[in-house]
Amino acid sequence: MDIALPGEGGRSTRYRLVGLPAQPVIGARFSRIAYAAAHVVADPLEMTDPWAHPAVDWERTMAFRHHLWRLGFRIAEAMDTAQRGMGFDWTNARELIRRSIA
Repeated sequence: MDIALPGEGGRSTRYRLVGLPAQPVIGARFSRIAYAAAHVVADPLEMTDPWAHPAVDWERTMAFRHHLWRLGFRIAEAMDTAQRGMGFDWTNARELIRRSIA
């Protein structure tokens, strides 16, 4: 499998993964509720100061959350530990919550 990684000048570079991907058990039952502090996916091609205005790749951020939900996790959204001190402002946090509950 090949993936695109950000390169110089806003261009992407192809990288070939090695090995076999893990095969999760979809729909496995948990005896407890498990929360994941899912990370936000940054847009690596957006030219911005990540501390002043972080650029979020919303499509990939939500795809990752949907993947975690399919595995049976709940997302620890709007909890202080999820994005503490990482420059993620309230405007983006509010948008993330809005998209997550849509």
